[in-house]
Amino acid sequence: MKYNIHKAVVIGSGTMGAAIAAHLANIGIPVTLLDIVAKDSPDKNKIVKEGWDRCIKARPANLMGDELKTLVKLGNLEDDFSIIAEADWVCEAIIENLKIKQDLMARIDEIRKPNAIVSTNTSGIPVKAIAEGRSKEFKKHFLGTHFFNPPRYLKLLEIIPTADTSKDVTEFFMRFGEFKLGKGIVLCKDTPNFIGNRVAFGTGAFAMDFILNNEYTVDEVDALTGPLMGRPKTATFRLIDLVGVDVWHHVGANLAPLIPHDTLGQKYLAAEKPKKLMDTLMERKWLGNKTKVGFYKEVRDAEGKKQFYSLDLNTLEHVPAGKPRFDSVKAAKDVEGLGDRLKVLLEADDKAAKLVKALTYQSFQYVSTIIPEVADTAKPIDDAVRWGFMHEAGPFEIWDMLGVKETVKRMKAEGYPAAKWVEEMLKNGVETFYQYKGDNKVGVYDVSKKKYVKLKASEGFVFLKDLRGTKKEINKNAGATLFDIGDGVALVEFHTKMNALDDDIFAIASEALDRLENDFDGLVIGSEADNFSAGANLFMVVLAAQQGMWDTLDGAIKRLQGLNMRMRYSPKPVVIAPAGLALGGGCEITMHGSRVVAAAETYIGLVELGAGVIPAGAGTKEYMRRIINPAMKTDGVEVFPFIQKAFLQIGQAKVATSAEEARGMGILGPQDRVIANRDHLLTEAKREVLHMVAAGYRPPTPDLIYAAGRDMFGAMKIGAWAFKEGHYITEYDAHIATKLAHIIAGGELTKPTWVSEQYILDLEREAFLSLCGEEKTQARMWSILQTGKPLRN
Repeated sequence: MKYNIHKAVVIGSGTMGAAIAAHLANIGIPVTLLDIVAKDSPDKNKIVKEGWDRCIKARPANLMGDELKTLVKLGNLEDDFSIIAEADWVCEAIIENLKIKQDLMARIDEIRKPNAIVSTNTSGIPVKAIAEGRSKEFKKHFLGTHFFNPPRYLKLLEIIPTADTSKDVTEFFMRFGEFKLGKGIVLCKDTPNFIGNRVAFGTGAFAMDFILNNEYTVDEVDALTGPLMGRPKTATFRLIDLVGVDVWHHVGANLAPLIPHDTLGQKYLAAEKPKKLMDTLMERKWLGNKTKVGFYKEVRDAEGKKQFYSLDLNTLEHVPAGKPRFDSVKAAKDVEGLGDRLKVLLEADDKAAKLVKALTYQSFQYVSTIIPEVADTAKPIDDAVRWGFMHEAGPFEIWDMLGVKETVKRMKAEGYPAAKWVEEMLKNGVETFYQYKGDNKVGVYDVSKKKYVKLKASEGFVFLKDLRGTKKEINKNAGATLFDIGDGVALVEFHTKMNALDDDIFAIASEALDRLENDFDGLVIGSEADNFSAGANLFMVVLAAQQGMWDTLDGAIKRLQGLNMRMRYSPKPVVIAPAGLALGGGCEITMHGSRVVAAAETYIGLVELGAGVIPAGAGTKEYMRRIINPAMKTDGVEVFPFIQKAFLQIGQAKVATSAEEARGMGILGPQDRVIANRDHLLTEAKREVLHMVAAGYRPPTPDLIYAAGRDMFGAMKIGAWAFKEGHYITEYDAHIATKLAHIIAGGELTKPTWVSEQYILDLEREAFLSLCGEEKTQARMWSILQTGKPLRN
């Protein structure tokens, strides 16, 4: 049977329900958000309105663009229940109460259309129990869909079919979740808390008990359990504040009675000290970020600056944050590679190392004991931990990095013995949980079958790890690699630090364009890195400026301008595939492709003003062409609003917080595509190249650029002066803005004129070099390099 989801209903406008509705809007699906009727208000939709209002005001934003709000309608479960009859998918996200959920499912069963899929977002109640008493057809179309908060940003989607769920429904929803929702799918058994939360609380309860019994501070724990251990900066206590102390307490309390057989989990879920601490926080309503006080408290110092005090776990008072120092951390922090960094920590014996050992070895012990209850192999557990909690690697992947055999011995010595099946696996000569071919995983150990089973290959997908070191790697230097990704398509991958643009990248990109003329039908520029490009290599720029190497700097700018213009007018399609940060020069490259296929989570903009310069890689020209030109091709249009938009976007260093927002800024065009699943980005970029080739692609004709002339130059200068006088910008900001206005106005033109692109490029380059020679610009560059923050001098 064929399934489609064109209309959806989400029931429950709490944190999760409203955010799921927002994410459906992000991917273009109209959704109705329903909740119970407000009994204490004449407005029957008061509850759903308040839930949706909280959702759209939340930061980070749940919606990828403000205009997407129009896809979400609000209603209540009395007046608007009939809308469910039109829905292709009904997602329940109400209170965690089995009886209330069952009653709701009975009502849905009566009116759902035959092919409609119904799911629950429960985090702990058995999915099968929620569907008890329902019709056979309802049960066939019912499953668990457990999102992680916030759904827009966290990749994990746990799908939990029951024994009654149709295989077709499960397979459809797995594909829908991956390709439309952009999720990493973990197929789960219907066991308590499924996989992600089972691991989180089985290991998290132990961590809290160990931390309290060994008198670690909040600052010490969060300094150790973040990026140092391959985890997000939220670490441990910041994560609980983010999730909500009440949510953390609720999920942990609900889990305990559901897993009486889990002796390891029970031991720590029932521990007295953590229970007393969490109960106290609940009593005081110190719920974390939502109340601005939890394990951290937001305070203002004497100057009014925001600070965060941390909770003293002994006195339960908030105190100024400390800066813990440990010898083991000093030795490990600069070690590349998670496995090697952890080895340094695990070999040490100071207070920090003892915490890392306990957390690492207990997590290995715990995840090994819940196999095969929650999963038959390590892979679903590793995927759930990586995607649900943004860890660099899952526990079994890390265990492989450290060496399974040696680590099992150490675990036993430290009092955290692995499950018996791990010992049996090693005795049978299997020494890793994954089977590898080079650095790539090709199989995983199945505990029930007692052998490796093949991992499903993703045929037709572009994964650069599969091409490295093969004949498909055409050329490589320190900054970039040129690949043949098949079907007549080449790909340039950047791999400098933060993919900062340098001569090595220019060399490979230029070679790719040379080869494109005869050897290939099209080109993709993109990578699998977290960020597309953070822009120019600022260190090289400021160094050249301070040493007076003006010809070198001029040549570098000309190379970037030339590369971008060559891409724009390439006779064969060049598709740019940005993801993550695409700033400054990274944004300029993006805007000069024949087409853009962007990851939904692309944060892009021209930020050069923060470094004391203006966009000079053809970025200013491109904003003029995209924002000002179209308007001025219509008779009688007032130019100032369009000049103002371009001027402010550059002058305020505005960065789009999603690819869809970038479209509204003019950085992406209407023909450019946005891809929800980051893992599919290069595959879709290649597909776009092939589509453009098949459609007979031809490059655009050269544009003239509308330069507004002297009067508009004056208007922009007055605007900058007003911002300065209002203390919104510094005097030096106004000086840079004047340089920018000079370019947008067309230099010394006395009246509006259509000029060549090269005319604007020359003005860009002249302004950039001039600003690089100024002391305050150089100070801004050094500030970014040394502190990561712009200097407002």
